[in-house]
Amino acid sequence: MSLEFVLDASVTVAWLFQDETASSTDALLDELNQDGRAVVAMHWALEVSNTLLMAERRRRSSAAESAHFLGILGALPIETDQETASNAGTTALALARSHDLTLYDSAYLELAMRRNLPLATLDKDLRAAARKTGVQCLPAKL
Repeated sequence: MSLEFVLDASVTVAWLFQDETASSTDALLDELNQDGRAVVAMHWALEVSNTLLMAERRRRSSAAESAHFLGILGALPIETDQETASNAGTTALALARSHDLTLYDSAYLELAMRRNLPLATLDKDLRAAARKTGVQCLPAKL
């Protein structure tokens, strides 16, 4: 049975930076490389690309490494949700307020709730909010 989950930028960029990876996040990447499927909020590509740009500026990676990584991501079964923006000022905003999250993070939570999918994140505040709303987190343990 294939795994479907909401993927946030924290897990995504952990795949690139070896000091941030763990076997649990690597397992999610392995799942996508097999028959899994991820769904991301509309701002995910901007968030990931901005993180890559900041890493280049800090000389943590190169433009070539960023391009290679983006190519790998482009080949994975990752669907961009088309309803993120329409829920930003309603459900996502309410979640951000009630759980003291950024709107960017609450958009991932809203997506997981709406699609009834587990949420792959390394963000501790987002994981806490997910638990409070009954959303399963991946990896199961940090």
